[in-house]
Amino acid sequence: MALSRVCWARAGLWGSAGSPAPFVTRRLQPGRCGLAWGAPRSSKLHLSPKADVKSLLSYVVTKTKAVNEKYHRFLGRNFPRFYVIYTTFMKGLRMVWADAKKARRIKANMWKHNLNFHQLSYREMEHLRQFRRDVTKCIFLGIISIPPFANYLVFLLMYLFPRQLLIRHFWTPKQQTDFLDIYQAFRKQAHPEILTCLERTIPIIPGAGPQWQLKVLCSKIRHGAQPAVGDILALRKCFSNRPLGMNHLQALHLKALSRAMLLTPHLPPFLLRSRLKNHTTVIHQLDKALAKLGIGELTAQEVKSACYLRGLNSTHLAEDKCRTWLGEWLHISCSLKEAELSLLLHNVVLFSTNYTGTRS
Repeated sequence: MALSRVCWARAGLWGSAGSPAPFVTRRLQPGRCGLAWGAPRSSKLHLSPKADVKSLLSYVVTKTKAVNEKYHRFLGRNFPRFYVIYTTFMKGLRMVWADAKKARRIKANMWKHNLNFHQLSYREMEHLRQFRRDVTKCIFLGIISIPPFANYLVFLLMYLFPRQLLIRHFWTPKQQTDFLDIYQAFRKQAHPEILTCLERTIPIIPGAGPQWQLKVLCSKIRHGAQPAVGDILALRKCFSNRPLGMNHLQALHLKALSRAMLLTPHLPPFLLRSRLKNHTTVIHQLDKALAKLGIGELTAQEVKSACYLRGLNSTHLAEDKCRTWLGEWLHISCSLKEAELSLLLHNVVLFSTNYTGTRS
């Protein structure tokens, strides 16, 4: 007891003298009492290893973005033409990747809920249809790049022939307009031949009334007039059986229709017939889904794309005219039965050739 009083007294004298006691701290611990020797704890908080990693990653990302922006400014200032191609290509890659993920989600939803293509919404159906066409083009590029060192040749071909080898995501805005005009010119080259095929079948169509109606319709189109919806629907029976039914069209007629639908005509007649039938069926299903959705729900770009798919040159047409034409097309399409889809296929020519502002 006497010894402990002496120690506490000395500690009091040291403290009153103002001299620091850096190695002595009074620390209460459970179950223990007395002095604990050691340096006092620092009040600074240290980051955890996870926080250090996050800060490092944030730093790397920030620096990478800064370097990337400098690189873009350098290309845009010194190589403007290459910069346009480079940015278009990078943007196209991101769009293709986004389309692939969206198509995968749609497919997974179809498998999960046991849905068919025609049971999807309009935008989902249209996305799958367009994605399948894009993938077909990409598969062709992949095949020709398989041989050793062929990828360098493929890059050269892609640069020289972007319309034939690249999908729409890798076209510049100017190329999109120019290429769509070129494809529309290909379509219009087939229109006179299709009208000639229709006129040749007039004498063998059953009934004088349908013969006269088809003759008048072809004459109107030849002279630059736009047929009315009623003029088209009056010919439903002519296109459901021989000679204008889908299963009775001749080989030359099938080839001309394939060119009008931007499909290759260089296939045997039975394959041409099958492709045209599938393509027309898909458009008919899209029309039903679009009628259910409503044209007013579509954006301006969606309206123009829908019109172009159905044969109208909408690239230089006002949006209100496109919506009017598309509404009339839907009225015709939704009035047709499956056996009458040959009329919908010919409607690509009959209803779009002379529409206001589209004649060349």
